[in-house]
Amino acid sequence: MSTADLSRLALDLPPGERLELARRLVESVVTPDELNEAVAEGIRRIEDVATGRVKGLTLEEYRRALE
Repeated sequence: MSTADLSRLALDLPPGERLELARRLVESVVTPDELNEAVAEGIRRIEDVATGRVKGLTLEEYRRALE
């Protein structure tokens, strides 16, 4: 099965299952201890936005923040 096939299948999963898959994939390639906490924090932040616990920025808000 190709990466494109796997991607299509993964994107058909419900959001919670996609988050779990993303977590497992990231954890499978990040092994250095010094990166573990940063990756874990990134995953927590993605989950916070994806589950609605935290409101993400709109594209306009994001662009303004970069100025």
